[in-house]
Amino acid sequence: MRYLDRLQPFALLVMRLVLGTVMIGHGYGKVFGGLHHHAQFVASLGLPAWSGYVSAFAEFFGGICVLVGLFTRFFAFAICIDLLVAIWKVHWHNGLMAAGGKGYELPLAVAALAFGLIFLGAGPISLDHIRGASSSVKSRQT
Repeated sequence: MRYLDRLQPFALLVMRLVLGTVMIGHGYGKVFGGLHHHAQFVASLGLPAWSGYVSAFAEFFGGICVLVGLFTRFFAFAICIDLLVAIWKVHWHNGLMAAGGKGYELPLAVAALAFGLIFLGAGPISLDHIRGASSSVKSRQT
């Protein structure tokens, strides 16, 4: 199955596109339509209100950066932390597969994408690669 190794750059691109698109979608409404409301919601969970602003910007702007592959590892880490906190504070009590999409299956799956990108990097089809900061599994093995 070594021939599949040649498709690693494409797989990393797909991972980035999916993660970035999902996070932009989740962060857009928070940044451009309800930033203060989101901060109040986060404060109601027992977290500092300022962390609501951080999470909204991590989701939206981090999603954009992951999408294009810029500072991918940093933003994948921020997104992973954001999602783990969302699972812990919002979704955990509903269980894995709750009715109405209130379970933690989606944030868990998206966090797994982010987790993978933390360690694999953006790959060669990215702005990180152009700026010389990308190192994927394949490039370390050669």
